[in-house]
Amino acid sequence: MFRLVLTAVSLGLSNFAAAIGIGLSGVDANLRVRVALVFGAFEAAMPLLGLGIGSYLAEPLGGSSRYIGGFLLIATGVYTTMQARRIPPREPRRSDSLGLLLVTGAALSIDNLVVGFALGTTGVSLAVAVPLITFVSVGLSLLGLELGDKLGTLVERRSGEVGGAVLMLVGVAVASGLL
Repeated sequence: MFRLVLTAVSLGLSNFAAAIGIGLSGVDANLRVRVALVFGAFEAAMPLLGLGIGSYLAEPLGGSSRYIGGFLLIATGVYTTMQARRIPPREPRRSDSLGLLLVTGAALSIDNLVVGFALGTTGVSLAVAVPLITFVSVGLSLLGLELGDKLGTLVERRSGEVGGAVLMLVGVAVASGLL
């Protein structure tokens, strides 16, 4: 369960970072609802799909599933960290259109597909993982909107790096059998 909570938080940090960027141009009740619905839908669907695939393949993969899952978490963490360092700070802009939110939600949830697959190979319950990942991601997204409205791009950049580092640590712990 500890592994799952850490993973949910690390996945939610990418939404947190994106929501800060969205929040830079102002936040209202309508935007909060749209971000929660769009990000929540993608955050629930992608790990569910990944967990289903991973659960299906866990038995054929046997004992190597722990190493494969750990490797996928580490690779996702490295990618997340590299992306966070590559993206230059942005000027505040209006980025709350539904179309842009849908594209952002889909892009942010690609890592959830991989992480869901990795968790699925370790036998994590779908009934526990999907609601937890969704709840944490939506909560961090809403927090990010509020912080974006107040703090600016410094927090946005660092949260992506922190999320990547946590994913790498969870991956090492999974592969080594600590979690």
